[in-house]
Amino acid sequence: MAQITTLASAVRDLVHDGDTVAFEGFTHLIPHAAAHEVIRQGKKDLTLIRMTPDVIYDQMIGMGLAKKAVFSYAGNPGVGLLKRMRDALENGWPRSIETEEHSHAGMANAYEAGAAGLPCAIFRGYRGAGLKAVNPNIRSVVCPFTGEELAAIPANRPDVTIIHAQKANRKGDVLIEGIIGVQKEAVLAAKRSIVTVEEVVDHFDDAHPNLCILPHWTVTAVVVVPGGAHPSYTHGYYARDNAAYLAWNEISGDRDTFLAWMKANVLDVGPDVFAARVEGLRK
Repeated sequence: MAQITTLASAVRDLVHDGDTVAFEGFTHLIPHAAAHEVIRQGKKDLTLIRMTPDVIYDQMIGMGLAKKAVFSYAGNPGVGLLKRMRDALENGWPRSIETEEHSHAGMANAYEAGAAGLPCAIFRGYRGAGLKAVNPNIRSVVCPFTGEELAAIPANRPDVTIIHAQKANRKGDVLIEGIIGVQKEAVLAAKRSIVTVEEVVDHFDDAHPNLCILPHWTVTAVVVVPGGAHPSYTHGYYARDNAAYLAWNEISGDRDTFLAWMKANVLDVGPDVFAARVEGLRK
């Protein structure tokens, strides 16, 4: 049964040095607050998994937490490159990292395989793609029934998956509305999971028909963090802070500016700051 706890306690107890950690959320529900707590606690040597790594991965890589990134397309959405990730890859600052790049379809299938307890994902993909030349984990198998050549990649099986969602009830069942992405599969594929939510309620009333409910027995910890997805959006709660993504392009372009911003906005503040920041977005 999911435990309702604090963000600091959940990260301290469930995220360990050297873990493989997935932070998922597609377009909205990106778990920024949880990633910031991981940074504050100085977790290290993490293998980070994510479809479309964006600002939170730029921040964690820039703070030296990551040893490897497994991903599909990395960028500041709608703006440009991830400059801290690029600095790590090209210059080894603050440390060198390994990368394993896949397609979106590959990542989604790898989570699905992990959720099913399978060792690998088998699907149609990568035909004619250059990724096969640089990623030795993209392999081929022959279907024993049709003789068709198919792609095979390792399943995603994180030690910990961290997501954000709209609501949880007091048992720890989690409600996700809007774009679902791969959050469900990422949680089911993981050994442990942390879900930050906007609020805990008694009942899920007036739920949207496009929803996902993760039952409490699939979730390890639930944490109430209003605004925990900011600057991404949470469907039904607040809008995307486009200005923050534009600003990040400038902040991340210089090492000293980046470090000063991280100190002022992450290292020296707690998760409660998100509630104050997002309150203006709700109005």
